[in-house]
Amino acid sequence: MSETRITELADYTDAFLRGVLENAKSIAVVGASADPVKASFFVMKYLRDKGYRVIPVNPKMAGQTILGLPVYASLKDLPEPPDMVDIFRNSTAAGGVTDEAIAAGAKVVWMQLGVRNDEAAARAQAAGLTVVMDRCPKMEIQRLYGEIGRIGVNSNVLVTRRMAPTKSFKKLI
Repeated sequence: MSETRITELADYTDAFLRGVLENAKSIAVVGASADPVKASFFVMKYLRDKGYRVIPVNPKMAGQTILGLPVYASLKDLPEPPDMVDIFRNSTAAGGVTDEAIAAGAKVVWMQLGVRNDEAAARAQAAGLTVVMDRCPKMEIQRLYGEIGRIGVNSNVLVTRRMAPTKSFKKLI
C-alpha cells in the first residue's frame, strides 16, 4: 500500500464514520480500565449505553469484571470475533493489537485519539479490515448525531461562544 493511501486514512468523511459506527454491533475495548476517571472506562460505558455490545480486554484484569462484563486477557480469548476493536494503547502497541484483531476476525480496527500506526493500518487494510486512526468513537458519535457537549455530555444547548462554568462545575476543576 502506498504512503499516500495511509495518509488519506486520516481524512475520514462523516459518511464513512457513520457507516463504520452503524455497522458495528460488538466492540472489543483493548486497554479497558475499571477506573471511572479513565477514558477507556467512560468510552466503554458510553458505547454500551448506546446499544453496542462491549467486550473489555485487559490482560491485568482477565477474569474480573468491568461494568458487570467479563474481562478477557486478549482478543484471541474472545468467544467470537468482535465487529470492531477499539485500541486504548499507544501507537507502538497498536501494531500488535492490530495483528491480534486481524487474527481474531475483526472487521474494524479503531485507534483512539493520539494513536496512529501506519504500518499496522496497512497490514489491517491488506487483510480486508477497515481502519480508523486518531479518533474516538464516543466523540464521533456525539459529533455526528448532535450530542456533543462541552464536557462530553449532551447538555441540549448548542452555543458558539464559551459559557462560564456553573458553580457545581467549578468544584470538578
